[in-house]
Amino acid sequence: MKNIFILLFLCPILIIAQDDLLDEIDTEIIDNQFSIAAFKGLKIVNFESTKLVAKQELTLIVSHRFGSIENGLDSFFGLDDAVTRLNFVYGISDGFNIGLSRSSFQKIYQTSFKYRLFRQQNNGFPFTIVGFNSILINTALEKDNLPKIEFKDRLGYTTQLLISRKVNTNFSYELAPTYFHDNYVQQNNQDNSQFALGLGARHKLTKRLSINADYGWHLNRAKNSPFKNPLSIGIDLETGGHVFQMHFSNAQAMNTNGFLGQATGDWSDGNIYFGFNLSRVF
Repeated sequence: MKNIFILLFLCPILIIAQDDLLDEIDTEIIDNQFSIAAFKGLKIVNFESTKLVAKQELTLIVSHRFGSIENGLDSFFGLDDAVTRLNFVYGISDGFNIGLSRSSFQKIYQTSFKYRLFRQQNNGFPFTIVGFNSILINTALEKDNLPKIEFKDRLGYTTQLLISRKVNTNFSYELAPTYFHDNYVQQNNQDNSQFALGLGARHKLTKRLSINADYGWHLNRAKNSPFKNPLSIGIDLETGGHVFQMHFSNAQAMNTNGFLGQATGDWSDGNIYFGFNLSRVF
């Protein structure tokens, strides 16, 4: 298992090195009015961060979440049951992004909108506040199992308010009050409209390395639901034009409705998933 993680860690670094990106200096932009770079990735781990893509830039985020490591060699520590998500995010302006993604988890297509409402000021407003909205289509629901299913039943929606504060050069945190709605839910007694509070933080360890964590506190989960609150821990590695995120989570889904509403893993019994996000700006 140790060798597998070492290989996964080294492969993207070797690829990046071929482009000489490791020789680039990751400089912090200095802004006398606004605090910047609370988070370097568009996501903390699972939750969206308050970072946005710059105007007229296109970012591709390739996300991979393996199956549970609990199964050991039976599934090659989860590699046999991997889930992949491709997400394209474009900056209409510095404060407004649109995104389009496809995840192999439930064959979900999603479009999203992310927009800045307020920026943290060095000697003024103490927070950065960003809105996030998404609409998804679950194309994996089959008429053979659900003969009465209609197109509207495949739809899901998310509304989030992302509130972050950069405390100092090394530490930032975020609160993410979240509303999400699934027109079809697996549990009969689960409300279609669901509420959660996301908590996330980033601590910078070195110039290029930080440790990140986030947690989703579901506020109206059905009492007999088998699903869990998502807890995720990982590290960010900055290498020139790339941000490489490696993490462990008890949720395999990477869309908000999925990791908040359908996380099945349990940290206490080792039922967790290893994964990574790799971002590239064009």
